[in-house]
Amino acid sequence: MLKWLKPDQRAMEARTFADQVASELRTNYTSRRHKRPWTVPRQTFEAILHRVDRELRPLALSAQSGADFVEEFEQRLLELRVARELAAELAKAIGMRLALHSREARAASRLDLGAELLFAEGESCLDSGDYARAIGIYEDLSNFSPHRAKALLGLGLALRNLGRYTEAETQWRSALKLAPDDAVIHNHLGQLLHLQGRTPEAQQSLRRALALAPDYIDATINLATSLVYTKQLRTAEELFSRVLRLAADYPEALIGLASIAEREGRFVDAEVLLRRVLETRSDTPLIWTSLISLRKMTAADRPWLEGAERQAAQRLPSMYEAMLRFAIGKFHDDVGDYPAAFENFRRANELFKALAPPYNPDGHRRFVDDLVRVYTPSSITPTPPGASPSRTPVLIVGMMRSGTTLAEQILASHPAIKGAGELAFWSQTVREHEAELRAAPPDENLRKQVADAYLRTLATYSTDARYVIDKAPVNADYLGIIHSVFPNARFIYLRRNPIDVCLSCYFQRFPPSLNFTMDLSDLARYYREHHRLMTHWRTVLPTGTLLDLPYEALVADPEGWTRRMLEFLELDWDARCLDFHQTQRVVATASAWQVRQKMYRSSVERWRNYEAFIGPLLELRNLD
Repeated sequence: MLKWLKPDQRAMEARTFADQVASELRTNYTSRRHKRPWTVPRQTFEAILHRVDRELRPLALSAQSGADFVEEFEQRLLELRVARELAAELAKAIGMRLALHSREARAASRLDLGAELLFAEGESCLDSGDYARAIGIYEDLSNFSPHRAKALLGLGLALRNLGRYTEAETQWRSALKLAPDDAVIHNHLGQLLHLQGRTPEAQQSLRRALALAPDYIDATINLATSLVYTKQLRTAEELFSRVLRLAADYPEALIGLASIAEREGRFVDAEVLLRRVLETRSDTPLIWTSLISLRKMTAADRPWLEGAERQAAQRLPSMYEAMLRFAIGKFHDDVGDYPAAFENFRRANELFKALAPPYNPDGHRRFVDDLVRVYTPSSITPTPPGASPSRTPVLIVGMMRSGTTLAEQILASHPAIKGAGELAFWSQTVREHEAELRAAPPDENLRKQVADAYLRTLATYSTDARYVIDKAPVNADYLGIIHSVFPNARFIYLRRNPIDVCLSCYFQRFPPSLNFTMDLSDLARYYREHHRLMTHWRTVLPTGTLLDLPYEALVADPEGWTRRMLEFLELDWDARCLDFHQTQRVVATASAWQVRQKMYRSSVERWRNYEAFIGPLLELRNLD
């Protein structure tokens, strides 16, 4: 015990212990499947704490000696270039461990000791997937005020993992009222909001997390990923690069840089980055799901399949297994093994459906009923008060996977047109004003407010193009609303074989907000309402406002239908539209690879390869 009274001896012990821990970190640096901001796997972190128990606990340090040791330990980690956030979290955890076993702690209340044990059990339940048990534990812990914020964080994680997103958000917002400067809670809230497509809110939460903890790697990755989806690629690139400066070869940062290269059409660069991860961290699920999107797979890619199958066989969180199953399904579809493809897609959707909020077909039907009732030819006048005369907006709409990205890529190859990609503007606007927009068309004030905001959004993409394209498929739901604000806007509707388009949705990994894509029966119900609403819009919108573009006709006669689109927009012919696959622009959708290939017809009547498995969709064959 006397040696702990000597500062030089204590400092030497702290430095030695820190050197050994830093060596373990360099050896075991790994992915971020854990729920904390530190960047080591749970088993490595627990091993460090076990060493604290084994080597330091027998010394029975006083509280002051333990605090001095922790301070010197953290300083040594920083000297060894361990990320500041990681060093702080490890020091904090070790300090708590030492405090628990200090002489003063012998008289600590059983409540605190029991709380720590319960938290440990709750975290174990989260890691093992026993979310129902975790909820019970964290609810018990939330009754103790000293631990309430931490308990609400854990409760939110369990609820999120069960797909109960609204409840998770409620718990985290409650936690932030108690701990407004907790970067971890801000990070998880931001990640959840991004998952729901609430991008501006998500980025606000993630920026707050980073303001509180500038070296917080998880928050940096999450913000950069969100920025990629909003096509702020240079800012996202800098954030991913910042992570690599903190932690060289960090897998998610390299995968993020690869996603930027993919969206810019630099597929070779993307594959080089992903192969770099594969060489060092082949146990990262995202590496396998990222590689599959760069090209069409062949039988020569069987080593990829074997690696992905090995990963999927591990005990993984449902989200990761689902992502791997989608990727494996794509491999089998690419090589023509359709039964194996469908089985993997079925399993992937089954897992995702359990994590998403339930689809409410009655609620969607009532939404369509309201739009059909409110937006009639008589209620949408040619020049309603407050409407914008602008002709700049062109909206390409349709079901997801109907060819909207292809149509945009063709038109964006024309010098008079700028493609903005999928904008969330109208979805957010309708969500903010849903009650009033379902009761009546927008009034003059709202029309003017929305028109000004939308034109400002389009201006961020181009101020000199004659047209700016917004190709969010979901805008098909809002054509009557949009027309009442922009009576001169043009709409191009991609119409694809309903079975093909629904099957393609089922084979695509979508966010939880598109929960109807995860079940064939839900897809069939959704499509019927989509078809009913589009039939209504055709009767409501003035002649010359809407162009129906059949996907199958476009791929069979690309020049003919490209000419028709340009005529619809009153533009002269430009041959560059036929070389759309060579157009250099960012494509931030799942079709990033496809639209950079020459026109192909293999997606037409693709459903026949899966006819034996898709019973609910076959009922759609008489539509369109």
